[in-house]
Amino acid sequence: MTDFPEELLRGYRGFRAAKFPRHRERYESLASKGQFPATLVIACCDSRTAPETVFGSGPGQMFVVRNVANIVPPCKPDDGHHSTSAALEFAVQCLDVKNIVVMGHCSCGGIAAALKSTHTPLSPGNFIGQWIEILRPIISEVVDNATVATSSRQSVAERKSVLQSLKNLRSFPFVKAREELGELRLFGTWFDIGAGQLWVADEHSGRFSPLDLALPHAESADSEAVRHGIEISRTFAI
Repeated sequence: MTDFPEELLRGYRGFRAAKFPRHRERYESLASKGQFPATLVIACCDSRTAPETVFGSGPGQMFVVRNVANIVPPCKPDDGHHSTSAALEFAVQCLDVKNIVVMGHCSCGGIAAALKSTHTPLSPGNFIGQWIEILRPIISEVVDNATVATSSRQSVAERKSVLQSLKNLRSFPFVKAREELGELRLFGTWFDIGAGQLWVADEHSGRFSPLDLALPHAESADSEAVRHGIEISRTFAI
């Protein structure tokens, strides 16, 4: 396959030459015994925010679902095709994951598209347009809130969508039941790409805080990213 993308071929060569030999036994075990990840991560398709990279995860450690704007749709049993809902069902009911992490991020193209009052469909099917309609109530709430500066709408909407996805997770009976039994924990996060920093939601207050703020080698609290995020939290209870 001489026309196979060279950058992918280089990466595969490196995997076969170094990574796979180091972890051969683990791969063989995963192949023969199956996967038993403890955590499901629902993240965006964005190429800059790979959960496996952010969390330093190895093979078999995380079950990852990625879609445009890391949206969890509400539970809606019907004859439609529900990819994210199907993956959620499999992770909880078959893999018995103990944690679900919804991972939003800065500069999200899906959120930016949802914030536009009008947009041109990318194809006759308008698949992205229909998908981000799930966010319409959130977007309206952000845009209509006079305390949210125009420059902050993107960041606020990104965080608010994470909180909405947590609520939507609980609309699935099997998720809600396991959480109430203490068998499943839900977390909302937001990743600052430029700072390499993960923010974690407090659902009760609606605020996000940097996960590594108190660590010895963490980014300074005076950094622009941290100050910007704290300002957003102060001015608008997400």
